[in-house]
Amino acid sequence: MNFYFKHTIVMAFSATLTLPFWYGRLDWDPEMRLWRAIGDASFILLLLLLLLGPLSRYFRSFVKLLPWRRELGIWFAILAIAHSLLVLDGWVRWDWMRFFGYEFIAQLDRYARIEPGFGLSNLIGIIATFIALPLMVTSANWAVKRLGGSSWKWLHYGAYTVFYGVVLHSLYFLFMHYTESFHRAVPENLNWFRYPFLIGALVLLTLQMGAFVSTIRRRGRQESRA
Repeated sequence: MNFYFKHTIVMAFSATLTLPFWYGRLDWDPEMRLWRAIGDASFILLLLLLLLGPLSRYFRSFVKLLPWRRELGIWFAILAIAHSLLVLDGWVRWDWMRFFGYEFIAQLDRYARIEPGFGLSNLIGIIATFIALPLMVTSANWAVKRLGGSSWKWLHYGAYTVFYGVVLHSLYFLFMHYTESFHRAVPENLNWFRYPFLIGALVLLTLQMGAFVSTIRRRGRQESRA
């Protein structure tokens, strides 16, 4: 299938994914709605990318979708980078102390830590984005030839590291950051994506564990026959 056609399809799909997240939070500040919509859409792309592997083992009809994983991975990385840049520019204003959860307190004339989990979650998120960069760049046939099949596969197992980092990053903002605090009221409308996110992550982990157990059993049967 044509390279540009596949990327056009996934690009349009990625843009469409942002719409329910954008229109589902009309009471939010537009700037926050944008970066959250892009961030949540990037998670869906990553989830679909990683679901295709175990699903293809259980349902052969998913095998034909495996060639789309590269495009899903590339557009996940593009959206993740866009999300990171929008947060850096719109929320923390390129102030790295704010990025790590500190605020300047005029009465103290210095920075003080206000959000302990905020900085750690941001750090995990930015590390996951940086890990995704070489995966995006090497999602091409030339990279497989240059690195060799085994080295390329080893590198792209990093997608799971990215996923676990994204999950930890998102868990904080979905379930902890907007809880009651001495300096901030609890939002009236909590993020509706909290439980769909949790279900999606758990489904993937369950399928991965099931596929792993299935592989071990299959190898055991093959060895016993030998």
